[in-house]
Amino acid sequence: MARMILVGGGSSSGKSYLTGEVIKRVGEDEITRISIDDYYKDQADMPLAERYKVNYDHPSAFDWKLMRSQLAALKKGQAIEKPTYDFVTLTRAEKTEHIEPKSLIIVEGIMALVDKTIREMGDLLVFIDASAERRFLRRMIRDHRERGRTFENIVSQYFSTVQPMYDEIVKPSSIYADLIVNNDGVKNRAVSVLSNVFSEELGKAKSGEAEPSAMSEEFSEDKLSAVFK
Repeated sequence: MARMILVGGGSSSGKSYLTGEVIKRVGEDEITRISIDDYYKDQADMPLAERYKVNYDHPSAFDWKLMRSQLAALKKGQAIEKPTYDFVTLTRAEKTEHIEPKSLIIVEGIMALVDKTIREMGDLLVFIDASAERRFLRRMIRDHRERGRTFENIVSQYFSTVQPMYDEIVKPSSIYADLIVNNDGVKNRAVSVLSNVFSEELGKAKSGEAEPSAMSEEFSEDKLSAVFK
């Protein structure tokens, strides 16, 4: 049965880069990768000027109904037609992407650990951590080079929505993580650590190994009664 790993973290914490590097090591043929960014709402009916005003770092910017249903289908072994998002026009693209479920399903994005329904689908929850300074610099370079945005626009968006929503919504979701990985430096072991973890999860998917719960007996009636009698 397929296993699902959720990879959350702040914008430009390195989620996409680390996930991509790890998949290369572990094996692309056995991993399905999903970016939550593709589930931003369709805004084709909005003028471009209005799209720029949307808070893309808030949960309300995402199509949760579609995301939940498609991730559930993948977990059940069903193929999906995933939407794709255009970050230049700030709306959903016309084309969809046919996705086949494989042994390991990786779901990454800033909201990966935020939604309870999606968290319950995950077999392993990972949070990628990085300092605000490093996330800001990475985002500035990416948005300028890849998305053609001005430095003024990047700085304005970062301090008006990106960092506030990180503090209010994204960072608090790290409490649900099974594993928090530091990616706050040029040289670190994040790729090696995640490669080992992904390989282990892939092995479990192939063997059908059940995951033991660390909390299964911690608060049992017998143990609690022994403490409070």
